[in-house]
Amino acid sequence: LLFGTVDCWLLWKLTGGRVHATDVSNASRTMLYNIRELCWDDEILEVLDIPKAILPEVRDSSCIFGETDEELFGGAIRIGGIAGDQQAALFGQTCFKEGMAKNTFGTGGFLLINTGDKIISSSNGLISTIGWKIGDSVAYALEGSVFVAGAAIQWLRDGLGLIETAPQAENLCRSIEDTEGVYMVPAFTGMGAPYWDPYARGTITGITRGTGRAHIVRAAVEAMAYQTCDLMEAAADDMDGDISELRVDGGAAANSFLLQFQADIGGRKVVKPINLETTSLGAAYLAGLATGYWESMEEIESEWQIDRIFVPEMEEEGRKARLDRWHEAVARSLGWSRI
Repeated sequence: LLFGTVDCWLLWKLTGGRVHATDVSNASRTMLYNIRELCWDDEILEVLDIPKAILPEVRDSSCIFGETDEELFGGAIRIGGIAGDQQAALFGQTCFKEGMAKNTFGTGGFLLINTGDKIISSSNGLISTIGWKIGDSVAYALEGSVFVAGAAIQWLRDGLGLIETAPQAENLCRSIEDTEGVYMVPAFTGMGAPYWDPYARGTITGITRGTGRAHIVRAAVEAMAYQTCDLMEAAADDMDGDISELRVDGGAAANSFLLQFQADIGGRKVVKPINLETTSLGAAYLAGLATGYWESMEEIESEWQIDRIFVPEMEEEGRKARLDRWHEAVARSLGWSRI
């Protein structure tokens, strides 16, 4: 009997059952791994009665894990990179320096900030995690998770029929000046960081007779930015410093209205790369380092390309007023299912 995360299972299958291993970023998500000592935690294993013998070997995120079974692809192919989803995206965005941050606008939303070689214990509901390990160098990160981001747009399409396609949302957002006071809190499955309230439920507040579908769609899109802004403020407070820019990826990052509003409401520039598939790109970068395709992280950094930069344009007074109303809307959604 063996235990492993999904990447571990894939590695086992690809190597024909020859390699039972994982990397530090995935090991850290089992809650059995000591991210300070970089080893399986004997105390936790003892409490949970888990034999260490069933656990995979933990290796660097960039190293030669093994070779694929020749029968799978007609030849042996080296496997050189393994990383968790969001850690791979952080690496794919070349956030190699302390303080660099990325946010993935996917079904959920995930903000990760490189904290260098320091583990920062959050006082604002963020998670301390390992970003990656390459040789003797370990990069740690702070992570904030939003449960519902792009999923709210899917709900507007599939659940309410307010839009036919996700890209249509951007056109509707631009068809009006603002939401006219309408706010959506998409707490369909509770609220993630920094609130962590499983009893929160989705709300739409500020509706009047003048509210149309464009207002609701725009409120849903803006909610992605508001939630990300909450995460950035939490991270900045934990790190005792500001986040100067936010690199973005994920399917919803194709929405330019969202990215401009993110820059406005967050008060920080937003950088969109040419390649938005940064999770797979990060895995490729890690594998390329291990196989010698890239000589260094500096070489990788030089290849990362910007598509567009969004600069804050909203006045501070208007930004603060919108954030205050957002937080009032959130307060109305918290604890709802316990009422």
